[in-house]
Amino acid sequence: MDISLPHKENLPSSYRCAILTISTSRYEKYKKADRPERAEDVSGKLIWGMLQVQGGQIVHYELIPDNIEMIRDALKNCLYSEADVIILNGGTGISPQDVTIEAVMPFFEKEMPGFGELFRYKSLEQIGNAVILTRAIAGVARQKAIFCLPGSPNAVKTALELVLPEMGHIIKHAKGQ
Repeated sequence: MDISLPHKENLPSSYRCAILTISTSRYEKYKKADRPERAEDVSGKLIWGMLQVQGGQIVHYELIPDNIEMIRDALKNCLYSEADVIILNGGTGISPQDVTIEAVMPFFEKEMPGFGELFRYKSLEQIGNAVILTRAIAGVARQKAIFCLPGSPNAVKTALELVLPEMGHIIKHAKGQ
């Protein structure tokens, strides 16, 4: 018997999502693109498609440069929007310009360390010890689930394959239901 079944009753079958792609080079070239295909954003397009297949409605897409204040401003807008889930991709590495984690962490009311742990475990199979370079994280703020993913399409696919089966469950708990 699955003891998690009571927790999985009355889960939302659809949800609203915001996608924020963090990339200075893409931002400089496409600034105001409102869809990933208009920005040659392979990872953003993958997120969009995988979310839609699982019942996600995309309510916001935005390109943002690797700039802490601009990331925070975009995140604030999403936190006060109709989105249930906010997915940021890019800027999670360890280079000096990778500032997504620093921009997002102060907003977390709760962290979901299990996401980062499981993501790194699964990524180990694909990229080996290079997995130590990722700082992918997840948390909750204003009753919204927030995921910070690496920018590579393979990493995005791995992360969403972990998260999407639990998305309704995550949203239900983030909303305190």
